Amino acid sequence: MSKKLKLIPTFRNEAEERQFWETHDSTDYVDWNKAVRVRLPNLKPSSTSISLRLPVSLLERIKIAANKRDMPYQSLIKAWLAEKLDAH
Repeated sequence: MSKKLKLIPTFRNEAEERQFWETHDSTDYVDWNKAVRVRLPNLKPSSTSISLRLPVSLLERIKIAANKRDMPYQSLIKAWLAEKLDAH
């Protein structure tokens, strides 16, 4: 016999929902045995701008490397950072 699930409340905003799920067990509200895995290919990850000071010579070398790959230097920096983190 499956347990009776509680109704998920309506939230005014994402912060309120986040606070709720931080203090409640989702298994009281969702039957995870019936969950279906989905792909959301069009979602874009959140990003934020940062300020990064680099020596001019290093930035020029990065720009040259990016130009050789026909890509923006900012994209190359992100790729290199992700690659380095994945290696650890």
